[in-house]
Amino acid sequence: MNILSPTPTPSPTSPPSRSDLTVLIGPTRPDKIELEKGLIRWAVSSHWLDDTHTAPAYAGQLPTTWKLGNRPNLAQMHAAAAKDISDGIVSARLLDEIPKVKQQLTGSASALGVRVHTLPPGPKDIEDDGGFHYAVLGPSAASESGKPSTEAKRYLDEKINSGNPRVFRNAVILLTPSKDGLELAYNRIREYLAWEQVRLDLDEQLKQKKGTIDVARLQTLQINIEKSRSKIADAIKQAWCIVCTVSDTNENQAFKITVQDESHFLTIKNDDRSRVKDTPVSAEALQPGGPYNLWHQGETSRRVKDLAGAFAQMPHLPKMLKAEAIVTTLVEGCIDGAFVLRLPRPNKTFRTWWRSKPDDAALADAALELVLPDAAELSDIPAGLLAPGALPSLWTGDEISAKTAADFFNGSKIVQVDKGGYLAPMQIPKATGEVVFAAIAQAVQAGQLWLLAPPATLLAEPIPPGILSDTARLRPPPPDVLPADILPENLPNAWEAGNTTALSIATALSQKQTTALPWKTIRDVIHAALTARFLEHAPGSGPWPCEYPAAQAVKLRPPAALPDKDKEKKLYDQPSKLLVGTATLEPSQLQDLAEIVPALLDIKAKTGVPITIHIRIEAGDGKDRPTPKIADQLNETLTKFKKDLKLS
Repeated sequence: MNILSPTPTPSPTSPPSRSDLTVLIGPTRPDKIELEKGLIRWAVSSHWLDDTHTAPAYAGQLPTTWKLGNRPNLAQMHAAAAKDISDGIVSARLLDEIPKVKQQLTGSASALGVRVHTLPPGPKDIEDDGGFHYAVLGPSAASESGKPSTEAKRYLDEKINSGNPRVFRNAVILLTPSKDGLELAYNRIREYLAWEQVRLDLDEQLKQKKGTIDVARLQTLQINIEKSRSKIADAIKQAWCIVCTVSDTNENQAFKITVQDESHFLTIKNDDRSRVKDTPVSAEALQPGGPYNLWHQGETSRRVKDLAGAFAQMPHLPKMLKAEAIVTTLVEGCIDGAFVLRLPRPNKTFRTWWRSKPDDAALADAALELVLPDAAELSDIPAGLLAPGALPSLWTGDEISAKTAADFFNGSKIVQVDKGGYLAPMQIPKATGEVVFAAIAQAVQAGQLWLLAPPATLLAEPIPPGILSDTARLRPPPPDVLPADILPENLPNAWEAGNTTALSIATALSQKQTTALPWKTIRDVIHAALTARFLEHAPGSGPWPCEYPAAQAVKLRPPAALPDKDKEKKLYDQPSKLLVGTATLEPSQLQDLAEIVPALLDIKAKTGVPITIHIRIEAGDGKDRPTPKIADQLNETLTKFKKDLKLS
């Protein structure tokens, strides 16, 4: 475009217009689009054109007027200012700008549990603790694809210095600039700083001449400042595109990523070359013979700390975003029965966990070990494991002996466990008979097992010494007995002359069930009957509730006014055919009941299910019978509601 330099103007009074230039260049038959691009580039970069008329070029449009100026234009001033800006100032400004784009470089990393380091001063600032670390290094660590820089290697290899090597190298990922991209970022910084210097120079000129600056020129300057500033962030994003980390062959590697709209960290995480894994590892994968090769030949136990740290230490393993996820997997494997967790005590005994979760203090203990089930011996068995359905093949019927339970833990038992569509073998760890019997005692006391060792029948109470033996039988807790089942008409053997005792009810119910029922079952049904007012204490009764030895002293009888037997039988003797609910209401609550009746009737109409409401009204305190006068007053009121509703 130099052919346009000092060319005579077509008019002595006006500078060349765009059409004048087109006419001048037309005989060369240039491409229209290329011509316009060239003219725009010339308008922006020329040191001689009068920038009063070239402002449209900075917006990508052709100026309408072309004129050589008699003063340095903005482009010339910018070029001169750029030469005077030292490399040190540019480097310092770049370091200030990097944190401003931190979200693009590190976004989502912290949320995923990653420890983020932006411009760490040295390797020691990235902890060597087994946690996942992601660091954005400064310009001095610039690398090339396939060639990690010396500084980047130091961060991967050293904990503090060359004499203190990093242990968990597989848990560190570095992001560095490329050399070409860094050069571009420097240029963007220099361009911006030069435009800011031009602003200062013009301000100084304005002060010295005490005049006014050209408005068009000022607008052009502002456009250049904003445009150059906006290019800095993108230049940094594009420059920081080299990932340095340890390969699966334990070599320091560097590879380039394609910068996308998502954060650099997410791009790195999703790149197969990074080998980052953010999904849980299965317990099976951590066992001997699994894909990660974590066990040496003949090993039967390993420290949980070492297994969790192996992924951060061994380069052939994937990089785990959350080291604690490995511990979580090991705990889940223990709960599922794949492992036994063991913690040594100072007296050289052990605490063990199998099919249960260790407490937080145990999980935080560095001495916690993972033991393979076929090599473990349990010091404790959770009581719930002995309940029916908890362990496959332990219960083959409705009853097992204590010896059967003990033999189940002899160390040679392998059962099949449903893994959701397929069966997998599970080794039952060994436990001594003493440990199994202790678990039985806990289960019986917790109400999870019913122990029968005639004449003893125990549930939800401690087992006395000498009762638990190999021949003791274990059953699930018996079903609850309904309150109506102990009324005279349903349990006549327990009643004599309208009275009974808690012991008589226990004996009669056991005879009816052909098995001695545990005292808890008897106590619960008597308590329910008293609460529902099916029974009441007879004069001279002993205290209630009580334990079995005092049952003979608890005297019971039906209440003075027992509800109609046919209705009671209909309400309580057929629970499998009726849904029944009972409640004691205060007179003030009858209004509340009336308010929900329409809703009950609506359900009845929609479902076709009959709904019957029975009313039972009691008057008196159960000690002194109300006088006939009071009864007449009550009945007079009740018959106004329903003629046959009378108290007697």
